[in-house]
Amino acid sequence: MDTQKRILAVDDEPNMRRLLEISLRQAGYQALTAANGREALETLKTEQVDLVVSDLHMPGMSGLELLKQMRADSDAIPFIMVTAQGEINTAVEAMKLGAADYILRPFDLEVLEVAIAKALDIQRLQLENTYLKSTTQPIVQGLIGESLAMQTLKQMIAQVAPEKATVLIAGETGTGKELVAKAIHTASSRKDGLFVAVNCAAIPADMLESELFGYEKGAFTGAVKTRVGKFELADKGTLFLDEITEMPIHLQAKLLRALQEGVIEKLGSNKQIALDNRIVAATNRDAMQAVKDGKLREDLYYRLNVFQLNVPALKERTGDVALLSHFFLAKREGEERSAQISDEAMQQLQRYDWPGNVRELENVLERASILSSGGQIETHHLPSDIVGNTISAVDNTTLQNDFSIPAQTQRLEKKLITEAIERCNGNKAKAAKLLEISERSLWYKLDQYQLK
Repeated sequence: MDTQKRILAVDDEPNMRRLLEISLRQAGYQALTAANGREALETLKTEQVDLVVSDLHMPGMSGLELLKQMRADSDAIPFIMVTAQGEINTAVEAMKLGAADYILRPFDLEVLEVAIAKALDIQRLQLENTYLKSTTQPIVQGLIGESLAMQTLKQMIAQVAPEKATVLIAGETGTGKELVAKAIHTASSRKDGLFVAVNCAAIPADMLESELFGYEKGAFTGAVKTRVGKFELADKGTLFLDEITEMPIHLQAKLLRALQEGVIEKLGSNKQIALDNRIVAATNRDAMQAVKDGKLREDLYYRLNVFQLNVPALKERTGDVALLSHFFLAKREGEERSAQISDEAMQQLQRYDWPGNVRELENVLERASILSSGGQIETHHLPSDIVGNTISAVDNTTLQNDFSIPAQTQRLEKKLITEAIERCNGNKAKAAKLLEISERSLWYKLDQYQLK
């Protein structure tokens, strides 16, 4: 699908229209023409147009009136006014109304080409700035981790990033799937384009379609102006679709068409817009199970799953906990005054199984840093569910001096019972269920170890 920019030349003089059409094509653009303002507005309703070049004086509707009508409908399409030498005041008025530039008759075709290129660049920067201001996503700092699982993941990212193939990222919630998608974008030839993220689970189903594809003025109640969707924002860049299995099935069909044909249609329009997107999707579900459950179209799954990446859970790479901890604390406090972690507290972090993954670790460290007032983080600064739910419950010093299995078993059993009752606020029935023993057995052991 051709993705050349489409320029609409509006002039009531046939010879000038023909000259503009030929010149635009030679410059690498697709050229459309209109003989007056009314005809231009009709073209804008049915065709994708990236920029308008219009003469000022035309019968019926002047170039200035055309600009006013266009700005009433949309802020998105750049406009260049062509005017005579003695009409600078009118050109200035056009600039105030939102024209990107003006050129004076007679003009060199090179001047027109420069003005068009400049206007398109400004439009792209404006769209990017608007998007970047509206997002709270942090700047990519890189993937932290030296474990075998992370080294393997980084190698696979390096292999797929230069390609255009769609990527499906699988992993538990909080593992950093969006960070992986950003790493793919940053290492690709599209790094100068936008990385646009859409969380399909966070946007109401009735709004998701307009977020993705945009809409025309009047497409629905409240659509007072044309809006650019995330697909258009990500043109020449990367579109990241997080939680893809939460996208409504009817919308998945439209997404599949956009992927296969490289075109989209805004809501309220039948104009096809040709785009060049790299799609990266992610899910915390088993994708094939989602297909079986009717949550994900099978044809869309195979279209997305050209290259699959699996992000390891934090419990599968506990060797990276120390690196991640120091990174998060340095990011929070600054490299020179970042909080330190005691060896005992670090051991507790490394023993924990992290059901919330990297996101949970970052939140725990933020809390601990606040409690420690910027000083060294100790065990008592960590949440009780981490300190009381670590993998190793046996004191290492005791273990070094006593290798008796019965004695160590009793110590471990006493510790587990005590911690279970504390976690259940003294409720013996709940504690027994947590320990996976009967309540009668618990009472017996409480008596045996004199824990009543």
